Amino acid sequence: MIPVSKPYLGEAEKQAVLEVLESGMLVQGPRVAKLEEKFAAASGVKHAIATSSGTTALHLALVANGIGPGDEVITVAFTFIATVNCILFVGAKPVFVDVDAETFNINPDLIEAAITPRTKAILLVHLYGYPCDMGRIQAIADKHGLKVIEDACQAVGATYQGRTVGSFGTGMFSLYATKNVMTGEGGMITTNDDALAEHCRLLRQHGMKRRYYHEMLGYNYRLSDLHAAIGVAQMDRLPDFTAKRRANAAVLNGGITSVITPKVKDGYGHVWHQYTVRMPAGRDRDAAVKQLTDAGVGTGVFYPVPAHQQGYVREQLGEVSLPVTERLSKEVISLPVHPQLTPAELETIVAAVNRL
Repeated sequence: MIPVSKPYLGEAEKQAVLEVLESGMLVQGPRVAKLEEKFAAASGVKHAIATSSGTTALHLALVANGIGPGDEVITVAFTFIATVNCILFVGAKPVFVDVDAETFNINPDLIEAAITPRTKAILLVHLYGYPCDMGRIQAIADKHGLKVIEDACQAVGATYQGRTVGSFGTGMFSLYATKNVMTGEGGMITTNDDALAEHCRLLRQHGMKRRYYHEMLGYNYRLSDLHAAIGVAQMDRLPDFTAKRRANAAVLNGGITSVITPKVKDGYGHVWHQYTVRMPAGRDRDAAVKQLTDAGVGTGVFYPVPAHQQGYVREQLGEVSLPVTERLSKEVISLPVHPQLTPAELETIVAAVNRL
């Protein structure tokens, strides 16, 4: 079976972990600081703050931006549920906007109609590694005095008009095992705001700057040096990983003809965390997934139930109509695009998809 994702762990990662074990410094320490330094440089920002997961990174980003009860946050339902959960964690209300069918990202044409006097932020998602239209979104946010929070969990290294995602507002990333850069489990916040960065650092460690002196209510959201050691080695490989993902996506785009393949607009630097095709209208996705599985091609469906249709979200927000999101959730299939694919495996994937 060709897996839809395959974490890369080479000798550099293994040696880095052994060095941490031998050092005895297992918790947040010098490797975390080194990973933050490398991540900030790669993202083109002043600060990167490591956390225990992408979810905790987003939670801290919302708290540090002052978002809480009574506030509204404009976002999308076509995303992993953590995007919406974190808004609910802080007591705010998610206000859903539909996505664009070609990019899978928030449709900027629909944002202003969703703004109310209670709107505090736009929480966008760079889904599958494709950057959002940051020019238009930033202009809307500036016009209405809104915070911009970038859920870039799947988009490390992606760029919009040459600028790295996570550098436009407050960025947050996941370092989960299947991500383009991973630590096994972990997250990262990026910002150019000195005060916000300091706030996040305090929040992730019980509000503590000086040991046992607590300046605010905080959390235990630290990343360990064991995890960070893997990430430091992975960051050195990011340019190569991204180049291979882009080359693999080009092969798939050039060969697949039986389904709707993804397109990338000029000026958008896609990093292909997922290569996601769409089944044409009237085609049975479940049957297609089974046929690909039988052919030895792994697949993923991200995401079959949009956030606004999850039971507990519906109970809190009521019925919401998002026709494009609802259609895409029934059409999308993600195919292997990871850097470890061989030319023969790429040929197998193309042939299997074209037999659908």
